[in-house]
Amino acid sequence: MKAILFAAGLGTRLKPFTDNHPKALAVVNGKTLLERNIEYLKSFGINEFVINVHHFTDQIKDFLGSKNNFGVTIHISDESDEVLETGGGLVKARKFLENDTFLVMNVDILTDLDITHLIQVHEKHKPIVTLAVSDRTSSRKLLFEKDMWLKGWKNHSTGEKIIESDEVLIEFAFSGIHIIEPELFAMLPKSGKFSIMTNYMELMKSEIIMGYDHSGGKLVDVGRPESVTEAEKMFV
Repeated sequence: MKAILFAAGLGTRLKPFTDNHPKALAVVNGKTLLERNIEYLKSFGINEFVINVHHFTDQIKDFLGSKNNFGVTIHISDESDEVLETGGGLVKARKFLENDTFLVMNVDILTDLDITHLIQVHEKHKPIVTLAVSDRTSSRKLLFEKDMWLKGWKNHSTGEKIIESDEVLIEFAFSGIHIIEPELFAMLPKSGKFSIMTNYMELMKSEIIMGYDHSGGKLVDVGRPESVTEAEKMFV
C-alpha cells in the first residue's frame, strides 16, 4: 500500500517555528515529524510515499535527500504555487495514487494506531473511505451510526452541524488518517482548492464511509508549541 503524507500546510498554529521552517520538520525528541511518520508507516510495510509540499519546499526536499529518502520510494507533489488543502492536494497527487487502495496521513499527527488492523477492517467492509477516529476532546466531531457509518459532523464551538440520519449518533474526533479506494477520485472535483471532509459530507449520502475507532491509544496533534512537549512525553 502507498501512503500520502499531507505536509503542505502553513502550520500557523506552530509559530514561531513555522516562520522559518515547514511544520513537517518540527522536532520531537530529536526526530522530525516527517521522519517519525515515514518510519512509523514503514514499520507496517509501507514503502512508497507521496509527500505534498508548499511551505519551505526546499527544506523538505533537502532533508529527504540528506536521509537518502529513508530507504523508501518518495514522490513529491509540489504545491508551491498554491496550497490546495486536503481535497485539492489529494487530487493533485492523483497520478501517484489512482491505481490501488492507499493511506492518507497528516504529517503533524503522532499515534500508535495499528495500521495493519486498520487496513484489515477496511478490506473486510470495503467502504470507499475508512476514517480513523477516537473518543477524545475536540471542538469538531464526526457523527456515526452504531455500525460506524459516517452520518454527520458537528462543530461544538459554533453549533454548526450536518446530520443525515434519524438514529442516535455517536461522536468521535477524526485522527487525521484515512484509507481510501481509488474510485474516490471520480467523485471529487478535478482540480482546485477544497477540503476533503466537505466532500465526505456529500458522499456519505450515497457511499459508505466508515469509522475505525482506536480510542485508548496514543495520539497527539503536534499543531501547537505546547503539543510538542506533550508529544515528547509519549513518543521517545
